[in-house]
Amino acid sequence: MATELSVCAGPEAADRFTYAVSVPEVALDFPRAFVEFADPGDADQRYRIDLTWLTSRWTCIFGSGCMGIYADRPDDGCCTLGAHFSDKADERRVKTFVKLLTTDDWQFHDVGSRRSAWVETDGDGERKTAIHEGACIFLNRSGFAGGEGCSLHSWALRHDRHPLETKPDVCWQLPLRRRFREVDRGDTTSYTEVTITEYDRRGWGEGGHDLDWYCSGNTEAHVGAEPVYESYRLELVEMMGQPAYDVLRRHCEEFGAARQRLTLHPAAADEAPRSSRMQSPQQRGVVG
Repeated sequence: MATELSVCAGPEAADRFTYAVSVPEVALDFPRAFVEFADPGDADQRYRIDLTWLTSRWTCIFGSGCMGIYADRPDDGCCTLGAHFSDKADERRVKTFVKLLTTDDWQFHDVGSRRSAWVETDGDGERKTAIHEGACIFLNRSGFAGGEGCSLHSWALRHDRHPLETKPDVCWQLPLRRRFREVDRGDTTSYTEVTITEYDRRGWGEGGHDLDWYCSGNTEAHVGAEPVYESYRLELVEMMGQPAYDVLRRHCEEFGAARQRLTLHPAAADEAPRSSRMQSPQQRGVVG
């Protein structure tokens, strides 16, 4: 059953309530189905896959119903806070494409291209994309002639590249979440467990509970023409390799065919895809 978001007390509580409950969001914890299998390319690694999430019909609705993670910036999508780089290699990769952006691609090119002003360090010393005028510096705002949305994403589409090449890791992976842990078998052996699941509010840390709106558990975003394991095929292949993805795909197809209602994603209003209601962000001419 869908539940309404909790409301924080304060002078703006009434506004937050109206904003949050306008579209229902499911509870964070519900029954899920997982499958585990050995990594075909690494004998010391096993995958733990969230079938409930990957067979859901979630899709990005940036520009078509997305309310933004903060009520006072509804047009930003999830780009208000900027993106932390996973490591130095991630930052270097993005930098190569930042150099290719022009003033036609990037609304804040003149600002961001000055002495690498597109990157900043947060209070914990972590490197991330800079914030400019209230949101990520790469976010082209509404009305920009080059199109609204992520400038790195739109550049990739215009040049026959995939956005996973141009954007920070956390951006192209969202809302997939990959987690690692070492598992002790109890017989002096161990293996690395790699879980791929939904990047729900908790993926943002403690602050995730303070977001005014979030899409992964929201009924309005579960309207895709394809299940996530298909629409995010290239991202999943990049994260786990083709052989492991082929195994994942087989499990997802078998699970989808079983139609196990208990562990289908509860944000789906019904079992049938509602693709007729929704165009992709690319079809709408906007990119997140």
